[in-house]
Amino acid sequence: MQKSRFSHVRNTVSVSRGDLRADFTASLVVFLIAVPLSVGIAVASGVPVELGLVTGIVGGILTGLLPGSSLQVSGPAAGLTVLVYEAVRAYGLEVLGVIVLAAGLLQVAMGVLRLGRWFRAISVAVVQGMLAGIGVVLIAGQLYALAGADAPAGGLAKLGGLLGLVVDTVRSPEALTAVAVGVGTTAVLVLWPHWRRGALVLPAPLAAVALATVVVGTLSLPVTRVEVHGLLDAVQPPSGGGFARLAEFGVLGTVLAFALIASAETLFSAAAVDRLHEGPRTDYDKELIAQGAGNTVCGALGALPMTAVIVRSAANVQAGARTKASRVLHGVWMLVFTALLPWALGIIPVAALAGVLVHAGWKLIPGRELVPLWRDHRGEVVVLLATTGSIVATNLFEGVLIGLLLAVAKAAWESSHVHVETVATADGVVRARVLGNANFLRLPKLLDELEALRRPGHGVELDLAGLRHADHACRAALVAWAERHAEVKGTVSTGPPVEA
Repeated sequence: MQKSRFSHVRNTVSVSRGDLRADFTASLVVFLIAVPLSVGIAVASGVPVELGLVTGIVGGILTGLLPGSSLQVSGPAAGLTVLVYEAVRAYGLEVLGVIVLAAGLLQVAMGVLRLGRWFRAISVAVVQGMLAGIGVVLIAGQLYALAGADAPAGGLAKLGGLLGLVVDTVRSPEALTAVAVGVGTTAVLVLWPHWRRGALVLPAPLAAVALATVVVGTLSLPVTRVEVHGLLDAVQPPSGGGFARLAEFGVLGTVLAFALIASAETLFSAAAVDRLHEGPRTDYDKELIAQGAGNTVCGALGALPMTAVIVRSAANVQAGARTKASRVLHGVWMLVFTALLPWALGIIPVAALAGVLVHAGWKLIPGRELVPLWRDHRGEVVVLLATTGSIVATNLFEGVLIGLLLAVAKAAWESSHVHVETVATADGVVRARVLGNANFLRLPKLLDELEALRRPGHGVELDLAGLRHADHACRAALVAWAERHAEVKGTVSTGPPVEA
């Protein structure tokens, strides 16, 4: 008996060591992916590169330690780049920390109130449309960064200025050089995973940025490099004046947009990551609290907002991670790198990071899914494209609201199935039974069907007892129609429709 107990303890220790080895290896893989993405997202967001790394560090160490999801990795995400850029442009970098902090506290409150599971009720078409809209605007903006030009504000302005950008780029040898560096970086990102041996050694983002940096340095190409100011200099805790701006309607709207979009992206990522492994499932409410705590700290440091990032999370699972230690360690490696090797950031070409983000934006657009989705669910495609177009034409917050309203209207339309069954009696009276769910969206069609039943000189017996649901507008209109069109030889029987 004693021998058996000893054997069990030895096996437990063996498994723990195996987990640690797997998590250590996975953490290095995630770290190598996270560094170039964090730097690139910071540049695209219009903030110092160090702030992207700060968010990655907090997402790894703090959020990584908290309960919720065991293998999901958090950090700055391309999905919030457009919104952050617009917020910094409108309110300034000093207010960004206040917005992120307030959004984090809102996420914590939503998690405490157990609202996390409700995010699963958001239409997938709206989420895909949101990501596609972000992808389109992100790509358009980064095309300017590829050529070393300043991007105009707004999605439509970015798209409208692309022709002029092409003309200006062709006339400038320096711009053509930067574009070549960016396009080459994107090409490496696309082709690198097909070289299996190379992909096992280095993740594609790191390989692409490293190759671009080596080529630019070796050939002394005249392209812009990343500006580095130091980690402590970049960190700017919010000031009292920043908190005072929370009274502004625009700032409050941005806080709400940060909280809702970051939460939705995180929880949809969690659902995707849970399908990749057989370990513990995500507790949505605890994950929401963990993300909120991370964003609260990021806001206190003046850094970028965080979400769970599907690219890093998927890489974490595929690299063999078994526990949350892998994501915590990846945050530790980012902290060590930022503290000891800040000079390594200053040699990275901005065009290379723009190439990385063009690739990231392209992956946000669900191109392959559109054809089968159109074949089976055309209404979903309409919602998706409308959400995408609204984001490009207006902004992220308003575009998502438009998408949600369309999704609700679509659901209401599809749920209001109603039809009329008729029987003609010997005395000429038409008995019509209205069955199903009737709301104001279906009322015009329903009245047209009833109008087609009337015959001069005969009555109509209208029975509404078969309705499972009828809103007030439908019931009033149907009763009024029956009373108006029932003739002398007929009868009227409206029956009591069941209201929801």
